[in-house]
Amino acid sequence: MRALIVDDERLARKELNRLLEKFPEIEVVGEASNGEEAIERIEELNPDLVFLDIQMPGMTGFEVLEHLHVVPNVIFVTAYDEYALKAFEVNALDYVLKPIELNRLEKAIEKVLVETESVSSEEKLSLESQIFIKDGEKCWFVKLEKVRMFESEGNYVRLYFEDSRPMILKSLNNLEKRLNEQEFFRISRKYIINLNWIEKVEAWFNGGLRVTLKSGEKLEISRRQTSRFKELMAL
Repeated sequence: MRALIVDDERLARKELNRLLEKFPEIEVVGEASNGEEAIERIEELNPDLVFLDIQMPGMTGFEVLEHLHVVPNVIFVTAYDEYALKAFEVNALDYVLKPIELNRLEKAIEKVLVETESVSSEEKLSLESQIFIKDGEKCWFVKLEKVRMFESEGNYVRLYFEDSRPMILKSLNNLEKRLNEQEFFRISRKYIINLNWIEKVEAWFNGGLRVTLKSGEKLEISRRQTSRFKELMAL
């Protein structure tokens, strides 16, 4: 697994590098000392795993993730205590506290290796792509396969996954351009749905269609999109 170390302290990067020599499955392919450099290195090197400091001058670790289209696996390296990080604990996310203890680092790496898969950088976001979402004080790492639909709300898009409905500052038009059209479909001006979440398709008013998702939501496909949907789904 190819890894990138991001920390504004040179000695901290050196120490983590030394500890990671004990893990043959981890290959450190680069380092970054600030947020802007981290974004450049992530896009350039496409690492499978990033060891990411949270508090850095200029840009925090969370702000770095918000600038990425596709987010690799992340282990936060932080001086925060366990309770301060409670709000940021999400699936496929782990953290180690400074000063780093070898046994805690080992557990974090094991968790990433077992629970997550590396995400390759693609022109289109696929079901396997992992994204980072920050809404207020809450953060999530989410694979797009879990997102059942996107809803436009002005300059924002609301994501629906599990019981969460956070919003991101992005237009539905821009999001549509990034999504794989074989997996996500724009059913109307307001909604994009995950085609794998469709449970039922039924005829609706004026020759239109209505889909029912596995989660129970019922959404109307606009008349303009109905013919495209039928063609895509071979109806």
